Amino acid sequence: MTSLSKNNSRFHYAFVIAAVTFFALLVGAGTRNVSTVLIAPLEKEFAWSRSNISFAVAISILWFGLGAPLAGSLVDRFGAKRVMLVGLSLIASGLALMLGMTELWMFHLLWGTIVGIGTGMMANVLGATIAHKWFNTHRGMIVGLFGATSAAGQLIFLPLLINLTVSQGWRGALTVVAIIVASALIPVLLFMRDDPAQVKTLPYGSDGTRATADTVLVGRRTSLREALGTRDFWLLAISFFICGYTTNGLIGTHLLPHATEHGFSPNVTASALAMMGIMNIIGTMASGWLSDRFDNRKLLAAYYGMRACAILALPFIGDTPSLVMFAMLYGLDWVATVPPTVNLTAMRFGRGSLGTLYGWIFCSHMIGAALAAYLGGVMREAFGDYTLAFYSAALLGFMAAAFSMSVSSRERMREMTAVAGD
Repeated sequence: MTSLSKNNSRFHYAFVIAAVTFFALLVGAGTRNVSTVLIAPLEKEFAWSRSNISFAVAISILWFGLGAPLAGSLVDRFGAKRVMLVGLSLIASGLALMLGMTELWMFHLLWGTIVGIGTGMMANVLGATIAHKWFNTHRGMIVGLFGATSAAGQLIFLPLLINLTVSQGWRGALTVVAIIVASALIPVLLFMRDDPAQVKTLPYGSDGTRATADTVLVGRRTSLREALGTRDFWLLAISFFICGYTTNGLIGTHLLPHATEHGFSPNVTASALAMMGIMNIIGTMASGWLSDRFDNRKLLAAYYGMRACAILALPFIGDTPSLVMFAMLYGLDWVATVPPTVNLTAMRFGRGSLGTLYGWIFCSHMIGAALAAYLGGVMREAFGDYTLAFYSAALLGFMAAAFSMSVSSRERMREMTAVAGD
């Protein structure tokens, strides 16, 4: 009988960890919405071009992506608590220093690099790693819950940022966000723990309440070099690259200026984005539940296909009901791709490799997002609107659906693991 507590009580410290992690990830995700409200004010105050501002956003997204594998490896070495404290501190300091910026290079450095790395360390790679360490049951739901922080962050922060920017200016909006980020350090410092053993317990559900048929498959490790030599890794990485292109990069950065240029008022756009955030939370939580029960490849194909259809219709939207309808349909699968992608990575390469390998897969997501953020601004300046950018995203979305169905099935994964063990 181990000295660690079995999960017989109604309360488990894993839920404290989940609450602290959710709040920290929510703050990090909410900060990512700052860039979309800065575009117009920075153009007006400093006469910076749309493409130059978009380039800074692209740098931030790229560092955001590179911060993910960094976080994954640092969590394995130093623990989640230290990673969260460093990430939040970088975000808060970067935002505070932005209040005094006067040159474009400062925006590139502070938002592009410092805030980019900080938010990358607070991305869903950190959440996925924590979920797999603290939960043996309902893992898909917890990953979905953490993934929903990006939607919840948008839902809470974006309308707030829009209103603050209108009433207090962009510096006032940054000040409020910096204070919120700094306040998130307190619960992390007080309540976060790196491992269930630190509170003398086992991961939630480790008392046999759920039989895990894939224990051997999920528990093994795969090195990055070995994973790079597999077809499945590249299928997951490329499809997630497209995921980033069609979400954070293009829609996350350019939907607000696109809507404004098409005559939608800030209040109408904020309402549509709030609806998108609500549907995003619903879709991500539902995806977590579905990923525990159905073929994750088919789920991904459905998500990417539905997203491509929604983006394909975006250039033709010219009235409020249509914009709201787009927000509802598109919002359902903004982050819904995360739980199936995490599950497929764990199933294919082993839970012990999840932090590192999913970190690099997530990095490809943000490389795609960075490319779309920059190209969106370039295409807007070259052609006068975002139509070509939206069409490129729709085409890539259909390609991602095909790539998802090409990932090895669970049965094939078991066969490959059996062969590797012989």
